[in-house]
Amino acid sequence: MKTMLALTAVGLALAAATGADAKTVAVSADRMIDVVKGQVVDRPLVVITDGRITAVGVQGQVQVPAGAERVDLPGETLLPGLIDMHVHMDSDPTYGGFNSLLFTDNFWTIIGVRNARRDLDAGFTTVRNVGSGDFNDVALMQAIDEKVIVGPRIVPSGGLIGATGGHCDSNEFPPSMKQASPNVADSPEAGVYKVRYMKKYGAQVIKICATGGVFSHGDTPGAQQLSYEEMKAIADEAHMDGMRVAAHAHGASGIREAIRAGIDTIEHASLVDDEGIKMAKERGTWFSMDIYNTDYTQAEGKKNGVLEENLKKDRDIGQIQRDNFRKAFKAGVKMVFGTDAGVYPHGTNANQFPVMVQYGMTPMQAVQAATVNAAEALNRSADVGAIQVGRYGDLIAVSSDPMADVSALEHVDFVMKGGEVMKKGR
Repeated sequence: MKTMLALTAVGLALAAATGADAKTVAVSADRMIDVVKGQVVDRPLVVITDGRITAVGVQGQVQVPAGAERVDLPGETLLPGLIDMHVHMDSDPTYGGFNSLLFTDNFWTIIGVRNARRDLDAGFTTVRNVGSGDFNDVALMQAIDEKVIVGPRIVPSGGLIGATGGHCDSNEFPPSMKQASPNVADSPEAGVYKVRYMKKYGAQVIKICATGGVFSHGDTPGAQQLSYEEMKAIADEAHMDGMRVAAHAHGASGIREAIRAGIDTIEHASLVDDEGIKMAKERGTWFSMDIYNTDYTQAEGKKNGVLEENLKKDRDIGQIQRDNFRKAFKAGVKMVFGTDAGVYPHGTNANQFPVMVQYGMTPMQAVQAATVNAAEALNRSADVGAIQVGRYGDLIAVSSDPMADVSALEHVDFVMKGGEVMKKGR
């Protein structure tokens, strides 16, 4: 209680400092999920001034400032805005295989505009985009920040850094077409340059491809594709610039070397071995494991034009990844919520929550992976990931109790971003 009163006092001071013309909103609901303490709060009241939370408490104990706009959500459960740590904003799974070549390059930027709205409406007020073409994710971030379009807060990576012929290269074409990714880096020095290049044009996080992939041509998911020296050079440069690094890594050796090189988050981690799990726990490396999307890709992939080569790789590792999620989580590896949205439809991101519970998490732990844990992994705990004084007024609400049935998060009634109501259903 002393802590809550102290935070409220700080919030009131923040509100006073913003001036008399500051917009203030007071949000009430039946319940609130406190993801920091891991508990449910009855009859919450949250006050937001100029987009930041200035008070959190219980109705009747927190004063609503005079003139504040009221948003009352009877029967609803309030949560922090959700965070998806692995999306591709300019991707649409219905254009699989070679079907994507039927469209002009900038078509995918427009796809991103639609996906941004879908993710926000689904309750994801922050997303980390780990790989896009032509800096589309930076363009979307800028358009959202300038209020040209509506969408979540985007943490962009720009392009993917990888090896010639690897998962991040363009491998579907014959030599006569001379197609190659502009982000190939075949030496530590080249990797350092690419980090600087990405940052120059707006990247806020770096994404590398440490191993082969599922939806790339001619490689195997388990094969390591960047050396330890290359990964360490990239990680060191990014960290010196204040950026964190995500590594696409399915194979065990690539996961181990990425962890040893200082990579911050391991994406997929499908074939991780016991040594990799031990290393991740000891070093505090985060795992972002997309354990839902195989259901979609196996059901819809062939119809969408995905090649059988890719569908087979997907089948081969899907269950192994889920079993390793359970093992890694049980061992104490830190987990964040990442879906690979774009490989399956944006706006259905929350379909992953029940699978995370099925494979070992409690509903609270699954929600924490998409809120407070994700914010910490982003190094943005001051801004997002919890309903707490000083953070953005990013709130969502659902009509049933997600602690009883986490699938409630698949049906979000209310979304607020920075104190602005973005969606209000029912």
